[in-house]
Amino acid sequence: MDGPLPPRESARFVAERSRDVAVDGAGVRRVAELLLAAAAGPALRVDGWRALHELNPRAADAAALDWVFVVDTLNFSFWAEQEGRKCLVSYGGTAYSGYWALCAAVNRALDEGIPITSASYYATVTLDQVRHIFRSDTDVPMPLMEDRHRVLNEAGRVLVERFGGCFLNCVRKSEKSAQKLLHLVVESFPSFRDETEFEGKRVSFYKRAQILVADTWSVLEGKGDGCFTDIASITMFADYRLPQVLAYLGALKYSDALLKKLRKGEMLSYGDKQEVEIRGCSLWCVELIRDCLLELIEKESEKPHGEINSILLDYYLWDYARDHREDMKGIPFHCTRCIYY
Repeated sequence: MDGPLPPRESARFVAERSRDVAVDGAGVRRVAELLLAAAAGPALRVDGWRALHELNPRAADAAALDWVFVVDTLNFSFWAEQEGRKCLVSYGGTAYSGYWALCAAVNRALDEGIPITSASYYATVTLDQVRHIFRSDTDVPMPLMEDRHRVLNEAGRVLVERFGGCFLNCVRKSEKSAQKLLHLVVESFPSFRDETEFEGKRVSFYKRAQILVADTWSVLEGKGDGCFTDIASITMFADYRLPQVLAYLGALKYSDALLKKLRKGEMLSYGDKQEVEIRGCSLWCVELIRDCLLELIEKESEKPHGEINSILLDYYLWDYARDHREDMKGIPFHCTRCIYY
């Protein structure tokens, strides 16, 4: 059986056949213009990953890569079912929610002497230990704790058996190719296989696998083992927060029927047609924004400080969504509970 379409081709396939979600050309241009102002600053540079986020590792070494691997193995489903009732993790005097609560919990565990980034440890970590490591400061636990335990055990076993317990060994097998690393991760670690069916075709978005490649590139600042010659082939990471910000900025349009469903907070199953349309159109939308931004940069004869790719646009828009959460309250995000995003 043929494998699924890669993420970019999947997104185009979905966007061309989507009924309830559409990419708005004028909105795409407006977002590109917004990003043009950021293109000269640190927010669209690979070193911004460390500079703008205090919980990310400071070093660019094997230990930092092991941190990135654990975090991206668990990088899924942080949305709160009730606004105002969230999982919070305090670290360094700050209370973090969502994805950053996960990062804070990992750093807290390391400070407590728990080797949570060591594959030989989390290959056999128990559910009770996982519950303790990722405990919340509120009475709202981090979602899908049993799934987090399962994928940690699985990822730890594979990393020990196939890569000597060190994610750097996996990175080195990719021979500085982002696509090779992406395929190696998807083939080796089952929980990263973010694939489904749409209109009779197997499609893939590989949100966590792509963000793992992107974070590897970022933590190594595109140098040495992270000098991927094809990094521009990695797309944005199709989750629930990016579609919301793209809709808020007018680059993505929802049908009235879908909007009504989202406003009611109805759950969409992973692989549901509308869920696939939201993710596929979001991904394709960011590809078009990137192309438009590169055209604008060329017209302005402005040289950016480095490569502009979909990874950096995703990082920027994700941070934008976090910083404009109050403004975006009128735009619903889609609710899907799964391990893929």
